[in-house]
Amino acid sequence: MEVLIFDQMEACTETEVARMLPIVSTQRREQAMKYKHLFGRFCCLKSWLMLQEMSGERMTGEWKYNEHGKPYLPNGPYFSISHCKEGIAVAIDEKPIGIDIEGIRRADEELIGRVMNEEERVEMNDRMFTRLWTQKEAIVKAEGVGIQSFEQLQDVRSQNTTFRIQTIENEKYIYSIAYK
Repeated sequence: MEVLIFDQMEACTETEVARMLPIVSTQRREQAMKYKHLFGRFCCLKSWLMLQEMSGERMTGEWKYNEHGKPYLPNGPYFSISHCKEGIAVAIDEKPIGIDIEGIRRADEELIGRVMNEEERVEMNDRMFTRLWTQKEAIVKAEGVGIQSFEQLQDVRSQNTTFRIQTIENEKYIYSIAYK
């Protein structure tokens, strides 16, 4: 398993997007240009370049998408991408993997009630919410299904018997990796 984090988001500029456009694949360039906002374009391009840096020759060919929209390469390796205002996270492995990164976010009561089970709600604060959210999202990404409903997330941690979870925190963001 290899993980790469980019958290110098001040680099998100029109100039940097223009620099990256000619050095990515045609497929990724077209996908990036579908984003209306600079941030989406930047993250799309930067995450692809991060994957290339991590994988070398293993990331060849066009991406395909499973029925839930998860990208994959027919000949591997497995990878996962996530981004937020605080950073971009990319993970790559020879086995299914999922990653999620989130800035420390305020947890409102309605969302807590929809995505956390009763046990998780006991000692909830903003850091705990963000930590649990990234763990849950990393699991569903590793499973290849993504978030289909908020209620789906309530018990995903307690029902997970397949993936290990690693969570890393700093003052600006938290990220979690689900891996075999």
